[in-house]
Amino acid sequence: MQEINWKKIEAAKKAALEVLIHNSHGPYHGLPRTAAWGYPEPYTRDLMFSILGIAVSDNQKLINSIRRVLETLAVNQTEHGHIVSLVHDKNDRGASDTTPLFLVGVGIFRKMTGEKDFLHDAAEKALLWMEYQSPSDRYLVAQQPTSDWRDEQWVTGYGLFVNTLVYCYLRLLNKHERAEKLKHEMGRFTISDGKTHHNAHEGLVVKYKPYYAFWSYKIHSSERFDLLGNSLAILSGIASQSRAEDMISWIEHECDEMKTRHELGVNLPPNFFPFIKPEDPDWHIRYSIYNKPGDYHNGGIWPFICGFYIAALIAAKKYALAGDKLMELTDSIKLSNNSDVEYGFNEWHKAQDGKPMGQDWQTWSAALYLYAVKCVEEKSTPFFDVIRSEQVD
Repeated sequence: MQEINWKKIEAAKKAALEVLIHNSHGPYHGLPRTAAWGYPEPYTRDLMFSILGIAVSDNQKLINSIRRVLETLAVNQTEHGHIVSLVHDKNDRGASDTTPLFLVGVGIFRKMTGEKDFLHDAAEKALLWMEYQSPSDRYLVAQQPTSDWRDEQWVTGYGLFVNTLVYCYLRLLNKHERAEKLKHEMGRFTISDGKTHHNAHEGLVVKYKPYYAFWSYKIHSSERFDLLGNSLAILSGIASQSRAEDMISWIEHECDEMKTRHELGVNLPPNFFPFIKPEDPDWHIRYSIYNKPGDYHNGGIWPFICGFYIAALIAAKKYALAGDKLMELTDSIKLSNNSDVEYGFNEWHKAQDGKPMGQDWQTWSAALYLYAVKCVEEKSTPFFDVIRSEQVD
């Protein structure tokens, strides 16, 4: 366990705030940009994630910018309640995570500002839209492949990540009865015997493993590990304390094993593992271009997701480990593709060697760094503490 270097962290926090302020005004109607140079567009999912870092920054300029994002999304909401993928473009539709992320964002913004009815009508429409996303007309919501943040990876049916978002917004918006029913459905086992059961519905619990399945639908599922979805499961309290502790031990052990196989070259966990390889049945030809093993969605290291993992460690009371990972992340965010910047806050890094591979000065990388620091500083998880405290025993 290494000692936390707060001087180093304070310098990185200052840099993160600089990135967010720089990105708060872009070329599309003055809305924030997703990355300083590579992504000038206001991508909904990135900006919704950034709310966590903005909320703990107490920077009024950033709070005003995210208010404008939420209000613009409400104006561009579709007739039936869906939230678009680009904040300014009414016709960019089809994402499975933008609507639940909008609802999470509204819930956080209400708690941050005390405006209990902020965007009430838009939120109600979005809630109804999400109810219609359940093919079984129950509580788990389904999605099409490549429709969530993993636009180069297949998630079929009931994805863990999207359903953890649904659980979070239900808690934040005081829809506790529906949240409990969703949690119950997620807590069922995936179906592993290849038979359809008329009286048993599939869930997302994997037998003999401490984490939740990547996705599940009828008799099909993927037992590969999704770091973002499982971190959110810990943060939100979907995972019990004992499951969270077992899951973290499993993650750290698997990362050590990947290092011995030279699949992992840094002390931060990949977003997804085991990596999908060309000989695997879930490999797609397009992965050979965009999604090679250890790259991008197929096991790349994403700083914003590491921020969520650090927060999950705090939620599980793994304070020393969280401090270690924060120092590792602090070193990682300095790496860049641009020699003119001291801090890269890059989009993603290659698992095998930690090399930055995406765009520098990425909004969600900077925002979730700020959030992770706040969690370690206070040994709490702002907004998620409330969600976990509202669990029904």
